[in-house]
Amino acid sequence: MAAMENKILLGSYPMNGGDGKVSYARNSQAQQRRAVDAAKKIITEAIADLLDIENLTLESSNRFQIADLGCATGPNTFFAVQNIIEAVDHNYKTKHRNPQTLEYQVFFIDRIDNDFNTLFKSLPSSRPYFAVGVPGSFYGRLFPKGSIHFIHSSNSLNWLSRVPNYVGDINSPAWNGNSIYCRGDAKEVAEAYSSQYKEDMEIFLNARAEELVGEGLMALVLGGRQNGVPLCQTNMGKTYDFLESCLFDMANEGIISKEKVESLNLPQYYPSDREIEELINNNGYFSIEKMETFRGPGKHFYDVEMWSLIVRAGFEAIVQNQFGNEMVEEFFDRYTKKHVDNLFIFDGNDVKSLLQINIVLKRKVC
Repeated sequence: MAAMENKILLGSYPMNGGDGKVSYARNSQAQQRRAVDAAKKIITEAIADLLDIENLTLESSNRFQIADLGCATGPNTFFAVQNIIEAVDHNYKTKHRNPQTLEYQVFFIDRIDNDFNTLFKSLPSSRPYFAVGVPGSFYGRLFPKGSIHFIHSSNSLNWLSRVPNYVGDINSPAWNGNSIYCRGDAKEVAEAYSSQYKEDMEIFLNARAEELVGEGLMALVLGGRQNGVPLCQTNMGKTYDFLESCLFDMANEGIISKEKVESLNLPQYYPSDREIEELINNNGYFSIEKMETFRGPGKHFYDVEMWSLIVRAGFEAIVQNQFGNEMVEEFFDRYTKKHVDNLFIFDGNDVKSLLQINIVLKRKVC
């Protein structure tokens, strides 16, 4: 059991690489691109209202440095970066009668086993920036002190640095053996996940505070829950329910080990908007300049073929790591069928939508 748990805790689970049928690059635009587009307005307004480029850039340089945390394999990261650069350019040219040409350097960051080859093969040929790949976890320092002007992260901060302590320990009150995710309706499990998220966010914010220039901006786009609504009562929670049901079915049929199913815990957490706001305020290094929440679109749950490919692109590495290659095709086929057979669940009034939370932070000047 201990060795099995360590395999989950220490793993880095990238989105599916390449550009094939089940790749992240091919299947991410339906959901993740919507999040990027939905955040464009608040980011553009923040840059226009809050970004003092002349004070941010060094007198001896007209270089403006942007970091995108959790870039995966594209193409959504390129759309987000383009939105930022267009807004910065407009801001600079509007406020300066004879502006110099800004040079942009963009750092694309993801875990070390991300498919950077696919990312860079798909870089826009006429991009207005110099591109750099940075392998590493954003739960720690990535850049020199005071070197970045704008940080962006979309659909990445729901991933924890690791599975929380105790949820894989059968002797712990927080053991989560009957589920593969943080449902939110078991107090001890919810507290373990919440504690891990709090720890991760403190590390994340402290690292970004070191890397951003004074009064630099950071835009965070993430999924969240309505206050008081556990994840198991959301449309995303139902997706996780289908996945775990398929795993337990296969375990009961002797195809995979039940012990391995019970030890699987997804390293994901969806905070409430109130929770994330409190974490940022308690950290103290940033001011919340703009924040908005709205219900995420739910119609993609009804396009089963599309949604099944999105789910596979995001979770195949975790499933394969835990159970091996042999069961992957059958597992995702079973998941697709289970989703089709239970579509009516998403019509229920008791099933809530996830929130999209968009936040723009400014680094305080100490």
